[in-house]
Formats: sequence, structure tokens, C-alpha cells
Amino acid sequence: MVDPFIQIDLDDSIPAYRQITNALRRHLVERGLKPGDLLPPIRQVALDLGVHFNTVAQAYRTLADEGWLDLRRRRGAMVIARDARPAPDEGQLDALTRRLRELTAELRSAGMTRRQIAGILRRLARGVEA
Repeated sequence: MVDPFIQIDLDDSIPAYRQITNALRRHLVERGLKPGDLLPPIRQVALDLGVHFNTVAQAYRTLADEGWLDLRRRRGAMVIARDARPAPDEGQLDALTRRLRELTAELRSAGMTRRQIAGILRRLARGVEA
């Protein structure tokens, strides 16, 4: 069951569907979810998180569009193998880099040192390489 691993904050400025998408993507990238795994039904995740089922459906569709999930009626969402990574889109890379810069600035304003932030980024990068 995936939904215990999904935590969202309905008061956050990030839309709920993006929070769900980001949480699931992290589990996919870190191999907590593997090809062949079935995700919980959309309606069940929606009930567990206290959101509308369309919110969860949008997150599942986003991950399907990225090549992570196969969505089928009556069978649900299944994690699929991603044979080849898509070629990076320069505009998307620029936007993601900008978000990372904004998060780094937010961490600095919260009192973290550059060294602490660098350490976190190194740990995260090692997790991606695994």
C-alpha cells in the first residue's frame, strides 16, 4: 500500500495533486516502488488523504505521462519499467534549476549554512545514483 507514504499539507501553497505526484515520484526514483507494483485505487488514496478523487487522478495521469505508470480501467495504476530516460528538455531543466535555487535560498533564510545545504544535496544525489 502506497498511501501511508504520501503525506500532503492542504494548507501548503503547492497544489495537492503536485504534492501527491512529487511524493510518488520520489518513491519511484528511489525504487520504493518497482515495475509491476500496483498503486492503491484512486478513490482509496483520495479518501485516505482527504482530497477529491480527481486530485489523485491528476497525479496518477501526470506520472503516466512521464512514463512511470500504466493506467487501465478496472486494473488500476501499475508501475512500469522505464527503458530509456527521455532526453532532457532544456526549458524544464531551467525551471527545475530555478526551483532548486529558490529552495536553497529558502533554506538559507531559515538559518541553514551553505555547508549544511551542500551536505543535504550530496546525500540526495547519492540516493539518486543508487
